Amino acid sequence: MIIRIVGEGQYEVPSALFDELNAIDNKIVDLVSQDNKEEYNNELSKLISMIKSSGKQLDDVDIVESDIIVPPGDLTFEEAKDIFTGVGIFED
Repeated sequence: MIIRIVGEGQYEVPSALFDELNAIDNKIVDLVSQDNKEEYNNELSKLISMIKSSGKQLDDVDIVESDIIVPPGDLTFEEAKDIFTGVGIFED
């Protein structure tokens, strides 16, 4: 599975991690809907960290279509309200 983190490149992440990443994504959706800014920041950081630590960063010269696009770690809470809705960025 290829995941792009906006502004940080693409990572090849084992598909076996999808459920765990999806669970964090779903938690972020819930936190945004509950207006919980502090926990939102923690969970977005956790999501990005997991992708980076579990994935292999692809070279910038490799042009590969991303399966999932994750917003940058500095995404504001207001911006998150437009992205983390419904099923989130990891479709169930």
